[in-house]
Amino acid sequence: MQDQQKTFDEWMRAHKGLLFKVVRSYAFTPHDREDLFQEIATQVWRSIPSFRQESAVTTWLYRVALNCALAWSRDRKKHPEATDLEAMEITLQESPEAKNPRLEWLYEQIAKLNEVDRSLTLLLLDGFSYRDIAETLGLSESNVGVKLNRIKARLMERMSLENDREL
Repeated sequence: MQDQQKTFDEWMRAHKGLLFKVVRSYAFTPHDREDLFQEIATQVWRSIPSFRQESAVTTWLYRVALNCALAWSRDRKKHPEATDLEAMEITLQESPEAKNPRLEWLYEQIAKLNEVDRSLTLLLLDGFSYRDIAETLGLSESNVGVKLNRIKARLMERMSLENDREL
């Protein structure tokens, strides 16, 4: 148990940002983000004994986080608890930190992708190789390449359309 706690603390310290990226791509209100992060952290804790070191820690953590986020998303769709009031509250709150509009746009676009494409995009943005992405998501390496090229093309098209609107 003490080894598990030590491993958990080390992983959370070293890879919290990776987990937050997954959370931010699947949960859109502060309350939901907090809930999902807790779900993921709990699942990471429970899963530590089953880590067999057959892949990198980051690959394994992504797999745990993505599987947890996907299950959480499916559950939220079955049992929607969020109210319009909660969504309005987010709109009315002014964020104290300065936001990067390009990063916000990218997260908005990622959130619009289906679950598999969202996962592919997150893994790519974190620098995972096609091989690691394929292993994490259970896809072939060539399928990962095709899907990512299509996602990139769609995002570039959306960006171009938005830039044209701004002119």
